Amino acid sequence: MKKGQKKRKWTKEQKLEIIGKHLNEHISVRTLEKEYDADRSMICHWLKDYGEYGEAAFDSKRHPGNHFAALHTSKTLTETERLKLQLVKLEIENERLKKDIK
Repeated sequence: MKKGQKKRKWTKEQKLEIIGKHLNEHISVRTLEKEYDADRSMICHWLKDYGEYGEAAFDSKRHPGNHFAALHTSKTLTETERLKLQLVKLEIENERLKKDIK
């Protein structure tokens, strides 16, 4: 990756397409590297993961994140949306406090 260049994100479908070409059509990793402008070691890593876990290896492992971050970061929320988020946040905080009291 060149300096200042953004990291490329590969979808599950793209990874499976590349792996499928290697396994089914017997296209070399080196050829796939050039065809898709992908790193050879990354393709080898995908092949290893696919061999161990199958398609599940490429399922998203990202956490859903903090839904309340929008309260502080989003400038596009309507007043109603902002109030709904704030209400949910306060309800969760209330439940936590109830558990601490017991």
